[in-house]
Amino acid sequence: MEAPSTPGDSPVELEFTVENVESALYQLYFDPDMERKNVAQKWLTQAQTSAQAWQYCWALLGPDKLPEVQFFGASTLHTKISRHWTDLPTEQHESLRMQLLAHILHFSSGPKMVLTRLCVALAAMALNLIPQSWSQPVADMVRAFQPQKPDCEGAESAQEPHAHCLALLELLTVLPEEFQSSRLAQARRTQLREALAGEWAVVCPLLRQLLQSQDSSVQVKEKVLRCLSSWVGLDVPLGESHELVQDCFTALSNPELFDTAVETIVNAISQPDCQRYIDALVNLVPLVLGLHDQLKTAAREGDMETSHGICRIAVAMGETHSRVLLEQVEHWQEYLALVNMILFCTGIPGHYPVSETTSSLTLTFWYTLQDDILSFEEEKQAVYLQVYRPVYFQLVDVLLHKSHYPSQEEYTSWSSDDKEQFRIYRVDISDTLMYVYEMLGAELLSNLYDRLGRQLMDPQQSAVWQDTEALLFGFQSIAETIDVNYSDVIPGLIGLIPRINISNVMLADTVMYTIGSLAEWLADHPVMLGGILPMVLQGLVKAELSVSSVSTLKRICRECRHDLGPYAQDILTVSQDALVKEIHKSSQCMWLMQALGFLLSALPVEEILVKLHALITPHVQQLDSLSQQEPNPANKQSIIHILGMLSSLFTTLDIRQADGLEGAPSLSPSQSAQNPVVVVLQQVFTLIQTILSKWLNDSEVVEAVCGVFDKSVRTLLHDFGPMVAQLSEMLGQIYSTFPQASALDLARQMVHIFSAEEQHISNIRGLIEVLTSATLTIFQQGPRDHPDIAESFMQLHAQILKRKPDLYLSEQLDVKALFYCGILSLKFPETPTVKAASLFFTELLPRCKDVPSLGEVLQRDGKLLTETILHAVGGGSPRSLTEHFSEVLLSLNRHCPALLSQWLKETLQSPGFPSNQVSSEQKHTFSRQLLREQTNKRRVKEIVKEFSLLCRGLQGSGY
Repeated sequence: MEAPSTPGDSPVELEFTVENVESALYQLYFDPDMERKNVAQKWLTQAQTSAQAWQYCWALLGPDKLPEVQFFGASTLHTKISRHWTDLPTEQHESLRMQLLAHILHFSSGPKMVLTRLCVALAAMALNLIPQSWSQPVADMVRAFQPQKPDCEGAESAQEPHAHCLALLELLTVLPEEFQSSRLAQARRTQLREALAGEWAVVCPLLRQLLQSQDSSVQVKEKVLRCLSSWVGLDVPLGESHELVQDCFTALSNPELFDTAVETIVNAISQPDCQRYIDALVNLVPLVLGLHDQLKTAAREGDMETSHGICRIAVAMGETHSRVLLEQVEHWQEYLALVNMILFCTGIPGHYPVSETTSSLTLTFWYTLQDDILSFEEEKQAVYLQVYRPVYFQLVDVLLHKSHYPSQEEYTSWSSDDKEQFRIYRVDISDTLMYVYEMLGAELLSNLYDRLGRQLMDPQQSAVWQDTEALLFGFQSIAETIDVNYSDVIPGLIGLIPRINISNVMLADTVMYTIGSLAEWLADHPVMLGGILPMVLQGLVKAELSVSSVSTLKRICRECRHDLGPYAQDILTVSQDALVKEIHKSSQCMWLMQALGFLLSALPVEEILVKLHALITPHVQQLDSLSQQEPNPANKQSIIHILGMLSSLFTTLDIRQADGLEGAPSLSPSQSAQNPVVVVLQQVFTLIQTILSKWLNDSEVVEAVCGVFDKSVRTLLHDFGPMVAQLSEMLGQIYSTFPQASALDLARQMVHIFSAEEQHISNIRGLIEVLTSATLTIFQQGPRDHPDIAESFMQLHAQILKRKPDLYLSEQLDVKALFYCGILSLKFPETPTVKAASLFFTELLPRCKDVPSLGEVLQRDGKLLTETILHAVGGGSPRSLTEHFSEVLLSLNRHCPALLSQWLKETLQSPGFPSNQVSSEQKHTFSRQLLREQTNKRRVKEIVKEFSLLCRGLQGSGY
């Protein structure tokens, strides 16, 4: 086909005519040049909203046009009707309706995309006219699509009633969908919902008739099902439509209709409103139960689609209405049968997700049923428990069976995606088992323990590792979150675990996690540690057990540290061996160092330093060697890794935690002055300076160095004191040479802890002055490329204002420049930066009366601050940041209300500020409401949010 002349590179200047629209569409669909496509797209968007669109859209729907052109014509009609309805004079409404109906009839045979768009346009029109100007839309639509008398067109006319019927069903389907997707005011939505629900009395019999008719094609029946699905979203009463829903069950026997019928039935019975129609619900239960044989056949034959669909129906009925159906005591056997049907779905044969995808659908049902049973009063509950406890014990068996790993060969053949889905599935099963414990209690643990004991004592049974793994998995699921300290089976379980052969990796992993889940129990029963620790240390030297063995050791070291003295050397030796041989990945090395930090914390002080040196010496030597080499990417990763290990170790190595504990070592003042971490830091300080001298321009290395000190400061608190002078000097040098946010964050920690201590204040003051001076230079040069530095700088000064506002008395701090930095930071689009700047001002404003320099700068530049915030609220910043601006306005109103009143008056009187969308009266109302609130933070947020929406033209638009 020959291309029409294209509108060129700038169709923006062209008139909105049929020819130009067609040319632009050709350019959009067929031009290979993306830039020209984008130009055409923009122009066509403008064309759709133009006044001429009401005229040209009909020409685009001509029978000689391309389907893409016709589709654009139909879409334009929908745009005009849904968004520019008020542009059309009332007297033209009727002719528009007739034209639309005529075109829908004309396009009833296709193209489908044009027909659907026209139906959506008529639906949008109906929503504009119902109920005042179009009282019976559905009846009128049905009448318009009645079969006409045959004319002379011959063979084609026989197809027309069928096509017209499908077109009518399409129209009835999109009507509720258009209502759901339209942006409407709440009152109008309620009015329309009621009017449409009233139309259901016409729609329902029509759908029933078509679904039952022998003459209806599969196409028509599928459309009927989709139409019903669309209408149930309007909460049409089940009492009026349950017979139609019952008819849908017959469609399940037709493979072509099965999927659509499932979707429709699930949608229909999942409406919460259905519970008002108990008889209708009860009558549907036998129909669901009637699908059990079809379900069993599908499961036997591996028909995943059918079993999945039937399961969805059973779960929708059982889960949505469990309480209502439980209360129908005379039908208890039917509901029990439904519960057993769902249990069959939970235990459906096959491995999830490779040979079945159904069982996962059922898990939330068991939560719901349990909650409903346990919510009854005691007497009633006892009756239900008598019936359903046996079902839940069966459920546990089923869940443990479903959690079985396949054979090693089969599992190896699974894709990584399948393995990940299976892992998540097991987590869901674990959560379900933990929840079920609430109903079954200690008997559940006894049951699992007895089975595990029988299995491990029988050589034939214990050969099947999956059975042992599943039982341990059950134990671990419960022990992970339930307090099992009072269970009498745990000692026996701890005694059984060493008997397990952990040659299989999956079983060994679960053994590790099970031991980890019992760490708190072991802390209360330390005598059992000796039998269990060797297994964990055995796992620690195997790369394939890295995650499970390291996390388990960490839990044991955290919970049982005060009882690990006799085993400390073994743990350290095996751990050091694993670290030196690089058995574990970087993140596991970090966990392992945290574990060793916990372990060392509880040892006698004189032992800590010796063992600490032994532990870190190989890594410090490696670091020393790396520091002598020329920088390269491999070196960098190794340096960051070793610094990360030191950070992790210092995160948990806290000898202060031993204070006050029975039998804990007491520290003399001389000893406490020599905290082992401080001793080590002082020894490696020169080495760290050497590394920095070579890597100062690399933010990752600097961040890793700061991380070592940051973790130490957070853990040691005031014990870190001896390092303050050295670190302050080094931080100042780092930041002056190459400013980085991590240095500011570390300085903030030091301000937090040491700003109140006389012996450290001069170091802290000197550091703050250096950091501030260097950062002000960045702000003078333009801070936009450094939102992280702006954020950390604001947080640092907020901390200073909170902990030590006296620092602002220094002549070296340019308070006016800091104030401007805060204002610039408020203008950033990044949420963390704006949040930090808001915090800076909310800390600064209360100090203005006590610190003269702050009071002066507020008097002089408070108006600029107010103006900046109002500009941001009025549309200058993303709407999500309004909450932070409201906090600054509240603080201004709380601490200088008279000044704020004056600044609001002066700034808001400018025409068009902060937005052309707000009138003088609305600005005055905003000021008055804001000035009235000095304490209610929530109310101020509401006032500012409402004003922001007004400024952006979004008030009442559904936001």
